[in-house]
Amino acid sequence: MPKRRVLLVDDEVAVLLTMKAVLEISGFDVDTATSAHEGRSKIRTREYQMVITDMRMESDAAGREVIQAARTAPYHPAVALLTAFPVEQDDWMEMGADRMLVKPMQTPVLIRQLEKLLESHAEKLAKISSAAAPRASDGKAAAKKAPAKTSGAKRPVGKKPVKKAIPKKTGAKKAAAKKTAGRKR
Repeated sequence: MPKRRVLLVDDEVAVLLTMKAVLEISGFDVDTATSAHEGRSKIRTREYQMVITDMRMESDAAGREVIQAARTAPYHPAVALLTAFPVEQDDWMEMGADRMLVKPMQTPVLIRQLEKLLESHAEKLAKISSAAAPRASDGKAAAKKAPAKTSGAKRPVGKKPVKKAIPKKTGAKKAAAKKTAGRKR
């Protein structure tokens, strides 16, 4: 199984190095950042399956800034908020985090929570991508996606006009048509 790349953002170097070691032993490829600014920069330059950020670093809003950078990243990483100051679930979810991790935490509990988060996040991304993809078995979906091009004319390019069947006039019908035409004049 390929290593999962994680970005760990925390201004407490002891916490950062301890968590990095724990995650690497558990099979993660870990990058670190010691500030929100550095974390946002790394999010823009590399792809991560997960971003774990402390909430309070150089400012009270630093964690929120990292979460927003992760949420706007085109590769859509899972996001965990790491904090010694727990907040209400509605608050961390509103920030955009998928999970809140409260420090200190026992290693086995931390690893289980991260594995579960990665699994649920992968399922969520799979649902989103399958909902966005057109159904291959449904010709209608593909037809709606790529409408026929038109060139100012009333018919699609490459299509021949359909001629309406006009009944041929027989001798009796021609005479009746002439009489009718004569009366209209």
